[in-house]
Amino acid sequence: MTEVQSRVAVVTGASRGIGLAIAKALVDRGDRVCITGRNAEPLAEAAAGLGSDRAIFVAGRAHDTDHQDETVAKTLEAFGRVDYLVNNVGTNPVFGPVLDLDADVIRKILDINVVSAFAWTQRVHRAWMSQHGGAIVNVASVAALRPAPGLGIYGVSKAALVYLTQQLAVELGPDVRVNAVAPAVVKTKFAQALYEGREAQVAATYPAGRLGVPEDVGSAVAFLLSDEASWITGHTMVLDGGSTLVGSLA
Repeated sequence: MTEVQSRVAVVTGASRGIGLAIAKALVDRGDRVCITGRNAEPLAEAAAGLGSDRAIFVAGRAHDTDHQDETVAKTLEAFGRVDYLVNNVGTNPVFGPVLDLDADVIRKILDINVVSAFAWTQRVHRAWMSQHGGAIVNVASVAALRPAPGLGIYGVSKAALVYLTQQLAVELGPDVRVNAVAPAVVKTKFAQALYEGREAQVAATYPAGRLGVPEDVGSAVAFLLSDEASWITGHTMVLDGGSTLVGSLA
């Protein structure tokens, strides 16, 4: 892909794990990226690994509107465009029955996992995509597909994100495509509690025989953000190694 053809993505929550794998998949095919996250040091390291001519970073909280505005402005300043948005950032600080949770915790999960995705989309759309088009991918979860013991509110937030994906696909088409991916357990620090100490046992329940790795999600998102996926919008691509076929969400 030539410099003229290369496009620009904002990827949230991309200092490590799935977000960084998505950014790398885009950079590897010739795109440029702005990655975000809470802490500047790991972001700087990640951006350096992606290439100083291909990546910039902006540190901040994903649900902070000032951070969102700064990120979009710096991306436009550095690269002159924002063709793609990947709403990857997410949180799940609790595990257990939903009625045991404090309402403030639920508000925080919904704010970061759903409201921030809406806000990022709104800002990128107003700044670039409304006039030039583009594509958006939201990172949901298989927990959005049906009740997940211990992960109830996280699942609620990701189900809302899937619905938001569909609604935005209708409202923003035909110039902007909006899709989602719904991974099962991927070997990241975020999901470590779901497989640590029993990876072989969990993987044995997956028809594919293994857990996911960040690159599995990165390549799928890169495809959905490509011209090859130009007839796909409002779709949630399940990335689960077949686990949901046999009733497993974790």
